[in-house]
Amino acid sequence: MSLDGRITLGPHDRLLDPQVSARWDALKPPGFAEGPGRVHAWLGAQVTLQGSGSFVDVDAVAPDWPPPRLSAAVLRTDHLPREAGHWFVVADGRGRVDWSYTGDETTRLHLLVCQATPLGYLQRLRDLGVGYFIVGDQRVDLAEALSRIAERFRPEVIALDGGGVFNAAMLRAGLVDELDVLVLPGIVGGAGTPTLADGPVPAAEDAPIRLELLSSESLDGVVRLRYRVR
Repeated sequence: MSLDGRITLGPHDRLLDPQVSARWDALKPPGFAEGPGRVHAWLGAQVTLQGSGSFVDVDAVAPDWPPPRLSAAVLRTDHLPREAGHWFVVADGRGRVDWSYTGDETTRLHLLVCQATPLGYLQRLRDLGVGYFIVGDQRVDLAEALSRIAERFRPEVIALDGGGVFNAAMLRAGLVDELDVLVLPGIVGGAGTPTLADGPVPAAEDAPIRLELLSSESLDGVVRLRYRVR
């Protein structure tokens, strides 16, 4: 993230866009090979977890999925077509992402959905050979999702690499143990630019989330900060 906590360049900019990514790279010191994969390698994560907001705009709605061929009873059950050494797990309860990436030699895409997820989307995932867990009724239940991931995938470490809204939801739900952050030497600014933890304004009775510093180090001009969530 930038020094002012931004994780992208604007409200509608995603680092998956090559042009946005190239502009973001201007924040990095010469020779620094920053990326989520570097931190995940340090952590030894077997599961990487993101929200759908990393892939589609905040105002995006679900595509008009074709009618499903399978019954609702079949589609609304967990689906795990294959095993993998590493899982890329995305929460998409509204069925907003039309996937082209489904995995590679070492990593498989897996979705977190809910009972209200469009059946046409669940059919699409099955047609792509992509698995999913049904966790929650009207929206993805994050606590249930982590419990299911732990039960089925048995990871030692889950790396949360979501957008600001998803990060904040996980933090507010008490589901994050540690923060491991790379701070790039630059400032982005801009009203509405996504930060490390976004989402609705906390309620008046909500206390700030307290952290305990575990370590700090400089890496080629970038600062790595590790905190325990208290």
